[in-house]
Amino acid sequence: MVPSVLVSITQAESKGSNTVIRILIVDDSAAIREGLSSFLEMAQGVELVGTTNDGIEAVEKARQLLPDVVLMDAQMPNVDGVEATRLIKKEFPDIGVLFFSTYSDYRDDALVAGADGYLVKDCEVRELLDKVRQIAAANSGSKETKD
Repeated sequence: MVPSVLVSITQAESKGSNTVIRILIVDDSAAIREGLSSFLEMAQGVELVGTTNDGIEAVEKARQLLPDVVLMDAQMPNVDGVEATRLIKKEFPDIGVLFFSTYSDYRDDALVAGADGYLVKDCEVRELLDKVRQIAAANSGSKETKD
């Protein structure tokens, strides 16, 4: 069960927005993936398009699903989050990547790899949703100027 405060935050912050932000969650922890999925599915204006626990699969799913924002963890099997970010941003520079890690140690590497933002997992849910929206808006603006 998700606390009612999450419901009120997601509903209050998303009123008035007609844009749907497509999100891919990449995290090796099933609990984190499920928790984020539940939270994001309640938020208006957000669509969860997929989840994965693996960096290689993250790149493949980014190709298939073309999300607006990828929530990327650092430590994963096969390819870590920094390398997966680099690969996604190289092929799809308009896909936003929000690095979402337990550790702040990966911040510099993630940003050099092309991440559009970095949050530590103990952030407030409001901050996470705000950052997702900020990244999606910034990247949708770059898509519009290219068309």
